[in-house]
Amino acid sequence: MEQAEATEKIVAALEKKKTKSKFYFNELAKILELKPREAKKLINIMVTDGVLEYWSSGSTSMYGLKGAGKQAAAEHEE
Repeated sequence: MEQAEATEKIVAALEKKKTKSKFYFNELAKILELKPREAKKLINIMVTDGVLEYWSSGSTSMYGLKGAGKQAAAEHEE
């Protein structure tokens, strides 16, 4: 799967889901229909390119669209 195709697929799927803004890695791998190792490479490139953002609570790691969700809005408040 090409990087552009993967990015298009992820962005389209995440924009459809209005109820939550953060997703587990396994959910993204299912959207891409790839094995975890292949999906990880593509997802890491999306994070580097600024399409997705990586979020971790220390015990849980999640990904979301850059600038989406409650936390993204709260980070810019002073």
